[in-house]
Amino acid sequence: MVEHRPLSDFIAYAILTLGILIVAFPVYLALIASTHDAATVVGGHMPATPGSRTLENYYRAIFVGGSRTSREPVAHMLINSFVSAIGIAIGKIFISILSAYAVVYFRFPFRKTAFWIIFITLMLPVEVRIYPTYKVVADLKMLDTYAGLILPLIASATGTLLFRQFFMTVPDELLEASRIDGAGPFRFFWDTLLPLSVTTMAALFVIQFIYGWNQYLWPLLITTQDSMQTIVIGIKKMLVTTDELAEWQLAMATAVLAMLPPVAVVIFMQRLFVRGLVQTEK
Repeated sequence: MVEHRPLSDFIAYAILTLGILIVAFPVYLALIASTHDAATVVGGHMPATPGSRTLENYYRAIFVGGSRTSREPVAHMLINSFVSAIGIAIGKIFISILSAYAVVYFRFPFRKTAFWIIFITLMLPVEVRIYPTYKVVADLKMLDTYAGLILPLIASATGTLLFRQFFMTVPDELLEASRIDGAGPFRFFWDTLLPLSVTTMAALFVIQFIYGWNQYLWPLLITTQDSMQTIVIGIKKMLVTTDELAEWQLAMATAVLAMLPPVAVVIFMQRLFVRGLVQTEK
């Protein structure tokens, strides 16, 4: 039985509230800055209330663009980031669930060794293998393409580990029942394991969507055209380092728009995300 302690509850909620305020304050400043003009933002006297240029700034950011270094509108950058993030998330789920299924349910030589080799790749992030990966993508003529943005990033040891841990909790009786019914390996995977893995796939989708959305180094290397740049790169290009005044109001509007899709994914898939992590017994 959990004891009710008002003082402890008050302290816990106070700490949580303070943490939320610390995290939310920069977001609030970005939202406020996106409603004023550039002179107000950089003048050092920006008010704490929204300005009168909200519609104008967001319209310019989404449909027109206005950075002196990049004229690509945010709408196109959002599409690029969305396609890249969705492709990376779905690709990681597809490869991870198949590799975990093979490791758990098939008997072949060096099965555990294969799993540990996959697991060791966690120590080799994109930054470590950036040159050979870029060389392969360039040789395959995939620069400035969605395939170049997605394919090199879809292998996932984390996803394989999550699905492996979940598959190991599935009772062996289900496999035996499928065999009695005459189901083969593919039928068992499609009709039994796949429906049971929905929450795990949802959890992995949230993690990998945010991972793909926030990619900066890899898209920066393989995209040379403004039409293929993602929104994270677009924000950086808007912050010019020359003597000209940066259009901070458009940069802040772009930053606010860049936060919306990941937040929406987390909110709409929150229950499945939590259930998926719990069921994998991570």
